[in-house]
Amino acid sequence: MLKKDILVLWRHKPRLISLFVFPILMIALFGYGMGGEIENIPVVVVTESSGTVTDATLNAIKGVDLYDIKGIITDPNKGKQMVENGEVKAAIILPSDYENMTSQQPKTVIVYVDSSDQMATQALVPATQALFTQISNQIGMEKIESAVGSSQVQVQSTGVSTASSGLSIQNMMNSINFEINKLYGDIKYIDFLVPAILAMTVMFSAMMGMGESIAGERERGELARLFMTPTSVASVIGGKIISKLTIETFRALILIIAAIVLFSVTINGSILLTLLILVLSVLCFVGFGIMISARVNSQEDYIQIVMPFTMPMMFVSGVFYPIETMPWIFQKIAYIFPLTYANDAMRAVMLKGVGVGGVWIDIAVLLGFTLLFFALGVRRFNRDI
Repeated sequence: MLKKDILVLWRHKPRLISLFVFPILMIALFGYGMGGEIENIPVVVVTESSGTVTDATLNAIKGVDLYDIKGIITDPNKGKQMVENGEVKAAIILPSDYENMTSQQPKTVIVYVDSSDQMATQALVPATQALFTQISNQIGMEKIESAVGSSQVQVQSTGVSTASSGLSIQNMMNSINFEINKLYGDIKYIDFLVPAILAMTVMFSAMMGMGESIAGERERGELARLFMTPTSVASVIGGKIISKLTIETFRALILIIAAIVLFSVTINGSILLTLLILVLSVLCFVGFGIMISARVNSQEDYIQIVMPFTMPMMFVSGVFYPIETMPWIFQKIAYIFPLTYANDAMRAVMLKGVGVGGVWIDIAVLLGFTLLFFALGVRRFNRDI
């Protein structure tokens, strides 16, 4: 029996390879890909002044591992626009009076944050606030030293003078006000999670459903009997696509309604566009399923081949954690998976309220993957095995 089982594994190479590769992938994904510390969050810095204080602040910002500085610009509106376009997660704006050391009025540093990325926001806000609190204290100490050196601050023994001096020193220490503007309001983790869960659910359903629909029917002999009738490969595949698309579209509607009713999720954008993205995602993953099932002769072989793709997609495509929390190699791998683009489009529509113009790149990539998968699947489809 042992010899027989080994021979069966040897004859089914995909099953044999997956037997060893899949556990290694899972260990790597759980060990390195989930729940890591967020680093290298893309931000832009806007400086409306120049000088030694600005330079020192820029050096302090560059020294924080949390930030990945994508540029230092002078236009606040452009900085905010970069956040709205998704180019960066935050814009730190240093005001025009940032270099004024003599003013007793605190300077206001404004930070625009892409709050649709809830976990990145949770990391950015306290870290940036702590950084500018430290900078404010340093500027305050320099003001005090400068005032003492020029005899602008004199400590006298009278109560009034002491109170006045204390108030002046307090004003000097509070040199920077910190203002946070969350562009999309306060986003809860469930709001961040639901759009990606919707995309992930249709991925699993579409891909696993194609294993049953084609590989399973081939294994049971149903597909062979179907091809005994006067039909073609195109008719069979077309029928499978229409059937799966209808079922998954209905499922997507139920999922959206459940998210709204059970979790009070608000869709800030178009519900029709949300559904369209889900339908396109279904087509993409159905195409992937057809591509894999085109050459396998059993449902078990299909599952063993598909699992090393579906599980990494689930973990590295930003479903549960932002892609920025992962090692750089996983961040690069994430962008070769269609689920990453489905997640990005779903979150952009549901959380940010963008239209087609804001997600056209994601839609174009999903269409490209869909055409590629269907082309390979139809071309490689073997009706004889």
